[in-house]
Amino acid sequence: IENDTNRQVTFSKRKNGLFKKADELTVLCDAQISIIMFSSTDKLHEYCSPSTTHKHIYDRYQKSGKEDLWRSHYEKMKNQLHMHMEENERLRKEIRQYMGEDLSGLSFNELRGLEQNMERASNIVRNKKNHVITTRAETSRKKVRALQKAHKDLAYAVGLLKAERENYGGPDCRYVVGSTNIGSHIFACPYQPNLHDASYGIPDLRFG
Repeated sequence: IENDTNRQVTFSKRKNGLFKKADELTVLCDAQISIIMFSSTDKLHEYCSPSTTHKHIYDRYQKSGKEDLWRSHYEKMKNQLHMHMEENERLRKEIRQYMGEDLSGLSFNELRGLEQNMERASNIVRNKKNHVITTRAETSRKKVRALQKAHKDLAYAVGLLKAERENYGGPDCRYVVGSTNIGSHIFACPYQPNLHDASYGIPDLRFG
């Protein structure tokens, strides 16, 4: 069928009719049927009796026809396994050579190339280590600056409390909690009997 549309319509109708006949054979005759087909657009269409699988039917066909359907696939997998084993052995040998072992079979140029590769790898590791050290040192400096600022804030708070004591000193002492950016601290400060009394003229002071 030359026309693409007509060919696709015909294929769809015949495919459905074929699958319907296969299903009828399965139900009426207790047959085991496997159908695999590809359209002209390489689209897969398949049917298999509900009581079996494609692989089971292929195994039965192989046994009855004495034909090994899986040998080519087995040989392909065997070749792939052999290639992976060779690659694995090559990588293991390279690792041993990087550790200074198994060097007897290397030529001068190969030894020189190995030395250059190890030097490049060593430089990469060294640069990474220096970057980590620099980052940690900068983090430590930031922590030190934060602690210094917190200490300065605490010293300022203590100075305020001393000034309060000098201006409104008394025999009693109470505890006032001062908060900074590194936590809460308790300062001993003089007790002020009544800062709200009109004779003092002091506004409400709260430490939090």
